[in-house]
Amino acid sequence: MSAPRQYSLNLPDVEREELPVDVLLVGAGPANLACAIHLQRLLQARGLSDKTVLVLEKAEEVGQHTLSGAVMNPRGMSELFPDWRERGCPVEAEVGPDAMWWLTRAGATRFEGALCPPQLKNHGNFIVSMNQVVGWMKAQAEALGVQVYPGFPAAEILFEGGRVIGVQTRDSGLDKHGQRKDAYQPGMNVKAAVTVFGEGARGHLAKHLIRRLGLDEDRNPQTYGTGIKELWEVTPEIGAQWCGAATGGKGRVVHTGGHPLGFDGYGGSWIYGLPGNRLSLGYVVGLDHHDARLDPHALFVAWKQHPAIAKLLAGGKLLRYGAKTVPEGGYFAMPKLQGDGFVLVGDTGGFLNASTLKGVHLSIKSGLLAAEAIADALAAGDTSGARLARYSELFEASWARTELWKVRNWRQAFDQGFLSGMIDAGVQMITGGRGLVARRRGHADHTTTRPVSASRMTKPAYDDTRFMDKLTDVYHSGTVHEEDQPAHLLVKDAAICVDRCTREFGNPCQHFCPAAVYEWPSESTPAGPIVNFSNCVHCKTCDIADPYENIEWVVPEGGGGPKYHGL
Repeated sequence: MSAPRQYSLNLPDVEREELPVDVLLVGAGPANLACAIHLQRLLQARGLSDKTVLVLEKAEEVGQHTLSGAVMNPRGMSELFPDWRERGCPVEAEVGPDAMWWLTRAGATRFEGALCPPQLKNHGNFIVSMNQVVGWMKAQAEALGVQVYPGFPAAEILFEGGRVIGVQTRDSGLDKHGQRKDAYQPGMNVKAAVTVFGEGARGHLAKHLIRRLGLDEDRNPQTYGTGIKELWEVTPEIGAQWCGAATGGKGRVVHTGGHPLGFDGYGGSWIYGLPGNRLSLGYVVGLDHHDARLDPHALFVAWKQHPAIAKLLAGGKLLRYGAKTVPEGGYFAMPKLQGDGFVLVGDTGGFLNASTLKGVHLSIKSGLLAAEAIADALAAGDTSGARLARYSELFEASWARTELWKVRNWRQAFDQGFLSGMIDAGVQMITGGRGLVARRRGHADHTTTRPVSASRMTKPAYDDTRFMDKLTDVYHSGTVHEEDQPAHLLVKDAAICVDRCTREFGNPCQHFCPAAVYEWPSESTPAGPIVNFSNCVHCKTCDIADPYENIEWVVPEGGGGPKYHGL
């Protein structure tokens, strides 16, 4: 049987430059930067300072595509740099009072102090902007001699049989028909003894690699949530309550459940107080929600319209917007983490605690563990999967595994409904994470969608002050793509969209995308969706949630995408 197709917009049969390195890291998120930093230190300590370590990042600047809540558990960062605060790692605020609010349509029940669920307590954690943190980590890596190349998206994996030998970067200078423009530049072949895939959730290269090599055999399908985030400037009175006089200068942290999702799906929200009269607001909903008209952005807006939330924003101003997906499947959904010539780290490897919705510390730890295994492999001159299996061994003996094992059945417990999930979650807390079933099985998110005739999703009313529509929010993401290039969102078979998807599911792409990429023409017999790829914020929701797996996300030209600052 032939290998699964590896989709790419690069031209075939083009002469390309070759760049040899020892270790190549794809993606400049916290996992890969932690891996690069620790690896460089290990190599220098072992007299292997001649080894080259290169990080490729698709964003124009490191951090521009990095989005998180984010309340950071400092455990991972403290292992990477025990003096991380003294070194100047950017921190917005230390976490102060925290609480959980359960929202009904018009009211809110507040659970504070001892009544706050243990998963949502954040004493000792820090509110950060991961956009700023990874920018700082890049500087730390470069100071050690790591090479970091932003603006170089990896388009294809290079194989030699079943072994990964590097990547091919994206061609630039192709027009919308895929023809060469005057400024055409072919991508280069970057070859390495070890390639580290840290592309974030649903990495387009890692997705292909997992399928080709069967890295998810005997694992649960990964399940994802889409998170919507806005950064607001609020009035001084509100600011003082959330990160000011009322909190001793610490950031108030609140998570909410209930309205508007209620018991019909898995999800919830956050409100974090930041200095400078700012609030971080976000809403995450599981993409295994069965409604064909599921619209994470619409749920976010409906949540903001709740009286308890809306009053916080009165008189305020939207500063930034972003969206991304997170891997929620947990321990049993993690793929095999290594093979011949490669390892998977961070969100790409499923390193996220779904019960707390925290992954930064786990991503950093995965990078540290991978670095140990890679250093051993390079020292031995053997970068086979058998040698790199040291990475999995280190993980299984680490606190990261202990943490994920304690919530191994968390997300799947909610597959049969929110109430039954809460019952099982309670049992898990007293059975070391087991719950009512020793190992719960899962299912791929795109398989759970029900016919559009069963939809109960409604859209909120939008305005220009607090409750923005998608296009207004996308403007605040800073998203820019070169218009005259091939669309990087590939609809593989438009006939499926026009016929089956219209009839069965009502074309859910026009709903679930948080950036208004997919638009259906008003005429009665469209040829397929209009793909406004220039709106894309690189969240990967479409690649995950399309019920026919008919949309393929591939990388656009270097520098394209959102420009996240302070998010």
